[in-house]
Amino acid sequence: MIIMEMISISRDEYEMLKTQLARLRELEKIDFDLLRQFKQSLEDVKAGRIRRVA
Repeated sequence: MIIMEMISISRDEYEMLKTQLARLRELEKIDFDLLRQFKQSLEDVKAGRIRRVA
């Protein structure tokens, strides 16, 4: 049995929470492993560990 409770929040707070939820849903789509690899590659280039890309 599920017991639901009602709470009241302002319209502004509701809109803010709705916006945050949309942002979190967008973050779910990001491949963080690929992003880490890209960051590491960029650091390698900056440090001069990569001389030429074929």
